[in-house]
Amino acid sequence: MSTQKPITHFIAGIIVAAIQIIYSLALLFSGIKQGGPTGWIAYCILVISLAVFVNMYGKANHYQLSFGNLFGYGFKATAIAMLIVIGFTLILFTAMPDLKEKIFDEARKQMEEQNKLSDEEIDKALSIAKKFFYVFMVGGILLTYAILGAIGSLIGAAITKKNPYNPLDQLDMKQ
Repeated sequence: MSTQKPITHFIAGIIVAAIQIIYSLALLFSGIKQGGPTGWIAYCILVISLAVFVNMYGKANHYQLSFGNLFGYGFKATAIAMLIVIGFTLILFTAMPDLKEKIFDEARKQMEEQNKLSDEEIDKALSIAKKFFYVFMVGGILLTYAILGAIGSLIGAAITKKNPYNPLDQLDMKQ
């Protein structure tokens, strides 16, 4: 039986973040809107990749880890991915300030189409959003990754086979 070295939560988090960043950049440069179905695809990619890494971690440890150990691994990987994605997003919006303006123009257009707010209310809402843009962005990423990371970690821990470690298996009965 060959032993497989487990992937650390740090490496798993880096890979998950890289997948998310590549997907986001592909959408950005192809001109596809990142809301709606494409947003749900990104969420599914996050949950599935976490579940796969948790399962791989359990397999590399001969399925002798508890549900809590597996969940913790997945959530630590989520935390690493979340930090990397936040850093990437901050750098992206700093390097491409026109992207931020495109978001606000699209938001204005959607608010005007709904006809629920006056022009003054739309201007006020957008000025608040511009003022707190980075706070909302970081908070949104934190909340989204915390919820989806917990879901992906729970799914990964639930589907991973468990053979609890028995310390008596290693006792040598020869004397």
